[in-house]
Amino acid sequence: MDTQSATIEQAVSALRRGECVGLPTETVYGLAADARNVQAIARVFALKGRPLAHPLIVHIPDGDCLDEWAVEIPEAARRLAAGFWPGPLTLVLRRHPSVLDAVTGSQPTVALRVPAHPLAGSVLAAFGGGLVAPSANRFGRVSPTTAAHVRAEFGDALPIVLDGGASAIGIESSIVDLSGDTPRLLRPGMLSPTAIEHLLGATLARGAQVNSPRVPGSLASHYAPRTPTYWIDGGADPEALHAGARAHALQRPAVMVMDALPPGMAGRAMPADAQDYARVLYATLRELDQGVFDGILVAAPPDTAAWLAIRDRLRRACAR
Repeated sequence: MDTQSATIEQAVSALRRGECVGLPTETVYGLAADARNVQAIARVFALKGRPLAHPLIVHIPDGDCLDEWAVEIPEAARRLAAGFWPGPLTLVLRRHPSVLDAVTGSQPTVALRVPAHPLAGSVLAAFGGGLVAPSANRFGRVSPTTAAHVRAEFGDALPIVLDGGASAIGIESSIVDLSGDTPRLLRPGMLSPTAIEHLLGATLARGAQVNSPRVPGSLASHYAPRTPTYWIDGGADPEALHAGARAHALQRPAVMVMDALPPGMAGRAMPADAQDYARVLYATLRELDQGVFDGILVAAPPDTAAWLAIRDRLRRACAR
């Protein structure tokens, strides 16, 4: 038996014992547990410090499992599943009666996804069931995109962390609600809404309504470093960044700008391509959140469709 198979075997054994496992996906690393085990799910909430009313996404082996978790499944859901699974798309559907309240936050809906990472797929296939897998970080903090991030977050409290390398996408999945009459985008991801609409043959409504299901990552403040983080309009303009530092009385600011750092300013130059920016976004926030700086100034990225999900995550990181 090779090393990777042994690691998968150990992870599956732990999951069947009701333990939690650090699991790589193409979006971010997840804190995985058996979605049919109330005690295992409680362990997820305890480790994260997550409020119990917040629903979890169930990761399933393939689209053929949909009927085990959802009912009244519209044809549009099967079309999106066939087109984008495995991949960074989560579908919100009417829940099957067997789905635990602990998974859904006692809502009538369940969120489902088939991850594209080969290691996650191997674990799900070997486990033979669904796994809840919220991001493997403390609630509200910056999501992890490497195994090292997960180990730094939980240490010995999470003995098994599968190392699947750096997450290929780097931010969480798009969430589309298909539980009502109108398809609705509840959380943007790097999967283009236009691509989703093309396959749907319909326009996506945007944002939550009063009666929309609660979904992960929808709080005003989320994905946030401990270091105060501030949104700065004006791109990489040095004067705008210096003005932001003065406005927030920062003595040791770090800046996140595209292309190149302004002279005399510390921080990180970010890629000008949206896909590349997303891939390193959380790792950069974690790097700048080590106690060296007293604030992080984020130069606003372009306000275009390609940057929708990145702007969403940065806005929530900057909310106070």
